[in-house]
Amino acid sequence: MDIRIAGEADLAHLARLLWLNAAPDDQAKQSVESFTVDLATWWTDSHFAFIAQVAESEVVGMAWLALVRRPPRPGATSRRSADIQSVFVVPEHRGKRIGSALVQAATDHALRLGASRVTVHSGRKAVPVYERLGFAPSRQLLQKEAE
Repeated sequence: MDIRIAGEADLAHLARLLWLNAAPDDQAKQSVESFTVDLATWWTDSHFAFIAQVAESEVVGMAWLALVRRPPRPGATSRRSADIQSVFVVPEHRGKRIGSALVQAATDHALRLGASRVTVHSGRKAVPVYERLGFAPSRQLLQKEAE
């Protein structure tokens, strides 16, 4: 298995994985081909995608990393934080630590780029996976849901 940062040539693979990870009602709203065009327009230098590839052309998983520039402070003018998003492994390849490898690669990349923290918003079932990778709840990280 190969974990690497995705590039422009991987766009169709990423669009397919994001589309497969969507609810059937959302899939019915847009074809994967049309979604690929929208993804290409959206993708910026603030987001990095990581892919897991098990064969020469079989991409079976992804994780996205959002890098956020934080307001500067005296003596710390390049503050950053990061958020891991949209981790997905196709069902037939789950349970092989592919998701863990993707999260670790994204986390390592964020820290190399100077992020002071890496967060993740997880579904209940994945919490133990993130905890094994060193993530822990924080009383200082709060959120407000849209009404």
